[in-house]
Amino acid sequence: MLLKIGNVEIWRILEMVAPFRDPADLFPNAGPDVGQVIEDMVPGSIDTQTGHLILPVQGYLLKTPRHNILVDACVGNHKTHPARPAWHARTDGRFLAGLTAAGITPGDVDYVLCTHLHADHVGWNTQLVDGRWVPTFPNARYVMQAADKEFAENLPSEFYAESVAPVVQTGQAEFVGSDHMLGDDVSLIPTPGHTPGHVSVQVGQGDDMAIITGDALHTTAQVAHTDWHFVYDKDPAMAVESRKALLGQAAEAGCCVLGMHFQLPSVGRVVAKGDGFDWKP
Repeated sequence: MLLKIGNVEIWRILEMVAPFRDPADLFPNAGPDVGQVIEDMVPGSIDTQTGHLILPVQGYLLKTPRHNILVDACVGNHKTHPARPAWHARTDGRFLAGLTAAGITPGDVDYVLCTHLHADHVGWNTQLVDGRWVPTFPNARYVMQAADKEFAENLPSEFYAESVAPVVQTGQAEFVGSDHMLGDDVSLIPTPGHTPGHVSVQVGQGDDMAIITGDALHTTAQVAHTDWHFVYDKDPAMAVESRKALLGQAAEAGCCVLGMHFQLPSVGRVVAKGDGFDWKP
């Protein structure tokens, strides 16, 4: 278990940690020295051989008194990503082993909560069985943002057909608004920009809460550099505004913050610093 918020256990379900892309390509408005800036702020973030930003790909399992909720389902196995060798046609057992370590089987998952519909957040929604894509979590409701559906359907890749459409076809998909809640312990925070319907996730409330960022941030260096656009942000200006609002909420609450792609252990706190923010692991 990574930490406990009230009655909710939060478990990290890690799929991979690998170099991704050149940071100057990932953050196009951050300047040519962005890799060194990130490395100075978050040592170990830049791969020494390739110069690429190392990004964990992970989800979080929330074990509440009533439900088991998986927040984001990573890349998955056997998925089609020819442009990304580390993602393409994987046959790795690490993600499902993480669930086992948390005492959970796929059949025990009640909800799969997708912060947004990008390929590295929905992959384990499905698995390949006898040549067909079927839901990995047979008893789960798959909670996704209605505002992301049309956007994701039109992306030029196979991920929607492989990882989203099959759970729609089985009737397990539930497209919701950003005001949706899963019991008293888990609610959504609208953080659009990275995708039209992107949400972050609030666990608990009041003095005992945590925020899971989704892809509102990709590195903790963005806590201080809130204006850095990410190359895959659908609406970069909106993403910046959402990021600032989320960090303001986290700083005011003094709560734990967990990032999907933050360097391990991927948890810390945000504090106000002048007109901006600072990250405290």
